[in-house]
Parts: sequence; structure tokens; C-alpha cells
Amino acid sequence: MAGPDAAGDLQKTPLFDLHVELGARMVPFAGYEMPVQYPTGIMTEHKATRESAGLFDVSHMGQAKLIGPDHETTARALEALCPSNMVELKPGRQRYTVLLNAEGGVVDDLMVTRPADASMDGVLLLVVNASRKHVDYPLMEAGLPDNVHLEILDDRALIAVQGPKAVEAVAAHAPAAADLQFMSGDFMEFDGIACHISRAGYTGEDGVEMSVPAGAAEAIARALLADERVKPIGLGARDSLRLEAGLCLYGHDLDETTSPVEGAITFCMQKRRREEGGFPGAERIQAELKDGPGRVRVGLKLEGRAPAREGAEIHSVNGTPVGTVTSGGFAPSIGAPIAMGYVAAANAAPGTRLNLIVRGKELPAEVVDMPFVPNRYYRTPKS
Repeated sequence: MAGPDAAGDLQKTPLFDLHVELGARMVPFAGYEMPVQYPTGIMTEHKATRESAGLFDVSHMGQAKLIGPDHETTARALEALCPSNMVELKPGRQRYTVLLNAEGGVVDDLMVTRPADASMDGVLLLVVNASRKHVDYPLMEAGLPDNVHLEILDDRALIAVQGPKAVEAVAAHAPAAADLQFMSGDFMEFDGIACHISRAGYTGEDGVEMSVPAGAAEAIARALLADERVKPIGLGARDSLRLEAGLCLYGHDLDETTSPVEGAITFCMQKRRREEGGFPGAERIQAELKDGPGRVRVGLKLEGRAPAREGAEIHSVNGTPVGTVTSGGFAPSIGAPIAMGYVAAANAAPGTRLNLIVRGKELPAEVVDMPFVPNRYYRTPKS
């Protein structure tokens, strides 16, 4: 998980001192010193999130607002940069989308929330990847009309709480969190502290992401960790959890050469946008929607116990190179190695047998449907 950052240039999140106090092993990641694991270890942290609740410091992510005179103006400004239907995003709802370059490649994937508060009509809340802030913000600012502007929120921290007991643990301090629907968010108080909480996450589990004042982040984290249901979780388990959920990590499973169609994230493109276009790279993306892409992201389940890591070649059973692994590791929930990668479309059907080349050896694998572990996102109970 460590990146190429020089130790002297690393930033610290508002929870840095708490991580050190808890015994975390800190590593460079996206320009920050981040906890990769705590003394109990990655497997224990992974299991704690799947069975109860895990707390993740994601304050390195970029938080910002798009602000315009009204919702339609702001939404159409964002639609000029992404392929999602933002105009019809309802108050209080959240949407996953991507910023695109002129060739239809993914510049970043991000979350967009329309505030439920009617007084904030014209505002969209954004969360972007830490490693792409320096790219995303100038790209957006250059593409916005004069009556819409970007406000970067450097005074906010972001805390995710994920797992089957996550929402009840948060609701003990912020009761309104229990009323949130999946992919929705609202402003509320956590022990009297004003926050914005959305019901979403990056693990495949139910849970929330909390945008909180940076100065209050440690008090909020300590309050949650005082609950026996909640354990601190580092980058190592965050990666194994998202891999089991079949979720992309930017810079690995998505990059500026990858289209949303190749990346198998076309769910971010609603019908109107698919049909009318009007976003960067629309010609390529609409052609891929119509005719199919030349390559596609797939899930792979390996035989045996040895994992395949990013960069491993993928071969057909007759030895022809057909793709590359972009993410891989051991899946604690199923007790087997899994991977994601891009393969030629002819080799992408579930059940296709392939070989992954690791240290010169062929590791047999099979293309499988994703997610590898069933998602347990919150669904509204039927009346």
C-alpha cells in the first residue's frame, strides 16, 4: 500500500496522533502518513469489519463544494465533466460518478451529494481521491462556467464506519443516522458537533461516511472507539475489504486510459446521459456501449493459496497473453486468493479458464462474477 512519497513531504490527518497512540504501523500513502494496520493485524481488522464495525480514517480524501445559483445550473456544469445524470439527483441523495478526459478515460472516481437542506440549492458536495486532488480541482475549475465555482474544504476530516453494527454505533451519538437510506446523506449532530453523514462506503457492508470539522475528528473517533462494537481499521484491511466487494481503486483498476465501459462501472451512467452524450469522450464511450469494449475488468478466483498481485500477466489456457492483473490478494472472507484485471472481451465471460503468471509460474484461475462476497448495503425494509 505504500506509495513513492518522500517521508519529509508527508502530510498528517487530524487523527495521526490517535493512530500512533493505538500502535498503528504508519506508511506513506497518497502524500499522507496513514495507518496500514494496528497491532491485531489485517486479518483481525478485516473480520471485525465484516462481523461488527470498523472505523477508517479517510481524511486524506479531498472534500469540496460546487456552488452555483441553483441546482440545475450547478448540476449541468458537473454534467459537462462527467457522464452521470446530476440534474435529476434528488435532495439528500448521493451518486458515484467519474471525471473524464477528452478521450473518455477516467481522471478520477468520486462521490457527489446534493444537500437535503433547501437553503443549499445550487450546492453539490464532492469527495475525491487523495491522490487525484491536484488533478481534479484544476480540471473542474477550468471547465466550470462563470456562475459556478469550486470551494475546497481543507478544514474537514472524513471518518468512515463500516460493518453490520456500524450504523447503530453511530446512531448512539447521531440518532438521525439511523434514518438514512443507502446512498443518501444529511447534516446532523454527533454529540452536539455539526457533521454531514452519508450512508455509503467502500467495503460492501452497511455503514456511513462522516464529514466532520477537523478539530473535532479526534473526539468523534474516540467516542466511537469507546464502543466495543467498533475497532480501528487500517489501509491493509480497507484494501482486502474493497477487493472482496469488487470495488475499483483509482490508479490500479481505473486510470486515464480506462473508460467507464471497460471498467465495468456503467451503472454510473444513467439512461439520459448514455443516449444524449455531452460529456468528454462521449463518442468513444457511446461506441463501446453499442458495440462492446475491446477489454473489460473482470473478477478472478485463483486455485490454491498463492495470490497474484498487480502487474501479473493473464494468459489464455493456450498461453496467449490476454490481459493484466490490476488488484489481487487473499480474501479472508472466502479463504482463497482473488484478483481483478483487464482481459480481452473474448476472455471475459464467467467460467472462462485463464492462467495468471506469478514468478514465471502459471496459476490457474477462473473468471467469476463480482462482488466476490455478497454486498450487504442497507435496503429500505418493505412495509
